[in-house]
Amino acid sequence: MVLFIKHIGIEGPGTIADFLEDNRISYTVVDLSVGDKVPKLQKDFQSVICLGGPMNVYEEEKYRFLREEDIFLKKVVEEEMPFLGICLGAQLIAKATGARVTKNPEKEIGWYRVILNDNGLKDDLFEDFPEVFKVFQWHGDTFGIPQGGKRLAFSELCQNQALKYGRNIYGIQFHVEVTKDMIAQWAYAYKAELESLKGIVSDKQKMLEDCIKLAKDYVKQAERFYVNFFTVAGLLKKRLFSFPH
Repeated sequence: MVLFIKHIGIEGPGTIADFLEDNRISYTVVDLSVGDKVPKLQKDFQSVICLGGPMNVYEEEKYRFLREEDIFLKKVVEEEMPFLGICLGAQLIAKATGARVTKNPEKEIGWYRVILNDNGLKDDLFEDFPEVFKVFQWHGDTFGIPQGGKRLAFSELCQNQALKYGRNIYGIQFHVEVTKDMIAQWAYAYKAELESLKGIVSDKQKMLEDCIKLAKDYVKQAERFYVNFFTVAGLLKKRLFSFPH
């Protein structure tokens, strides 16, 4: 069973859940924003996926569940449980492994290019990915790379886009799981943040227009990513897959 940890209702598993259902892999979702408790690490969990959210890892006084989650993630690391952190989830696993999380020099909101470094090109998580690919971003913070960890990818505005710790613990700053409806929801829910950015009216329109243009290939790219991650996690056997070019 795959455990999802949610931090806000509108940032759910998205296309990851679709992939798991298509491949008959069971999952459960814990939503900390509605009072669900951080569970104890169970043998039933084959993998943990920590999703995004608008809060910051250092806001433990405001969001008390972050303290409990930090303890839980330290246990995930100790037990070498296959793990994927997305956006906030990546920052949380970086913090749990001893790295700093700080403000990025510039916010990334919209579609951006991510570049794999040598570590990323060799890593199973990005097998069959091109060196440069487009992703959807929505973040203002950035994570450091923990001692003993590896940086796998970077972008022009944010130096740490993907990290690996140990054998099977990953964090990615970007969102692979988003759908067009999710992006539209975020644009509405986080309207104040968008309006605080210069030129956001045209940027918002372009963000949604790009989503329509990129949707088909982005879903295929996400599926390639899920095949890779869940193979690393031991939930899938290796199989042939054609990556869109």
